[in-house]
Amino acid sequence: MNIIERFLKKRGYVKAKHIRGYERSYKGGTFGRLTADWPMTSQSADMEIKAGLRGLRARCRELERNNDYARKFLKLCVVNVVGPSGITMQNKARDANGVLDTLANTKIEEAWSEWGKKENCDIAKELSWVDMQRLFVETVARDGEVIVRKIPADNKFKFSLQLLEADHLDENYNQYLNNGNRIRMGIEFDKWQRRVAYHLFVKHPGDYGDYMRVGNKYERIPADEIIHCYIKERPSQTRGVPWMHTAMTRLNMLGAYEEAELVASRIGASKMGFYETPTGTEYIGEDIDSGNLIKEVEPGVFEQLPRGVTVKTFDPQHPPGNFQTFMKTVLRGIASGLLVSYNSLASDLEATSYSSIRAGSLEERDMWRVLQNWMVNNFCNEVFSSWLKMALLTQTITLPSGKFDKFNVPKWQVRGWQWVDPLKDVKSNIEAIQFGLKTRQMIAGEQGYDIEDIFEQLLQEKQLMEKMGLIENAVSDKIVDDELVKTLIEEDGER
Repeated sequence: MNIIERFLKKRGYVKAKHIRGYERSYKGGTFGRLTADWPMTSQSADMEIKAGLRGLRARCRELERNNDYARKFLKLCVVNVVGPSGITMQNKARDANGVLDTLANTKIEEAWSEWGKKENCDIAKELSWVDMQRLFVETVARDGEVIVRKIPADNKFKFSLQLLEADHLDENYNQYLNNGNRIRMGIEFDKWQRRVAYHLFVKHPGDYGDYMRVGNKYERIPADEIIHCYIKERPSQTRGVPWMHTAMTRLNMLGAYEEAELVASRIGASKMGFYETPTGTEYIGEDIDSGNLIKEVEPGVFEQLPRGVTVKTFDPQHPPGNFQTFMKTVLRGIASGLLVSYNSLASDLEATSYSSIRAGSLEERDMWRVLQNWMVNNFCNEVFSSWLKMALLTQTITLPSGKFDKFNVPKWQVRGWQWVDPLKDVKSNIEAIQFGLKTRQMIAGEQGYDIEDIFEQLLQEKQLMEKMGLIENAVSDKIVDDELVKTLIEEDGER
């Protein structure tokens, strides 16, 4: 028995061939020649995160600065989760009889729109609500988590936000307190594992050129003043990890490989050559008059060399013939780790069809919708609830403060997507409405619109046309011109 076998036996492991009924066991959990380098230890989520969190964050930030595909992924997150207009809010407060309280909803929506300006939303007066959404998503994707602090401000709403990087939360700050609470990775928990407070660095530790705590103090902030957002992948997980964590190694290596091939190709394109002599003693120096045969090649020129001098060419072949295939293969693996499609990440639409793009887009858009719902539930709802509570308490919104639960009914409209061939989708949506499989609200929501806004704009358009005397040329009693749609569908079928 060798030293490895004795080590495993002492800890309760034995080789697979010594297990009775091995054929019925899990091969992935056995130790053998082919799995000797496969780790078999298991730690808590926090122990695994604590060991590599700082390095993961730093390397992901470096990739954002210098890697094209990493930067593209982060911008894809912003564009697809937040969209061009941000996640918008419409309030849906109702009276006791179930009818929408239009007056209260209008007041809340107007006040929310005003608060969303940068002079109110951001304590530093630099970010509007839409800007903060974009920075929120990009920060979480890159760093794995973000800290949002709710601050009583000097604006009319007495409420602002402050975005803080996760560096302010020290993962090395762990201790037990005299009151029975425990600080774990900078977060204070009670005996039921409920978050009580956050212990944040007053200053960003990176300003000191090091992550040492010397000269930097902690500030204890109650948990109800902090929104700590990250995607939880294990029940006991306290901190978040960057979304690029599985793909970042290949991203870095692929970037280095591509740079090496680019440099080699540039050198290879130079087509250099060297003169050789039988003894090599004829070479004196860089002075042409002293015998160094330095020549610049011109098109169509042939020249006789001195006796005994031959030419040795330097002609490296870069990039290799399989360069494109190799790049695509690696990028597909990276795209899978980033949970996006290869075509989106690599901006490669070569040899694709409408059906293949549509199939890939459906899966990818479902992932974006998951992230949109996560952001709405963990960020937007939390911000709106705290803002509304303060606005009612200070009577910035003149509504009864005792009816907070009635008024706290936000409906968030996330961005939607248009299809490459909208005519086919229009046809299928019309049929879905006719058969009662979809509503107009559902269809509008899929494209990022709200049906109330559409109807209101249609009504305003109709009134304007009547005012301008154009009503006789318009469709006055139908939202959709059925004949026009029918004609378009028939023409599409003929094609």
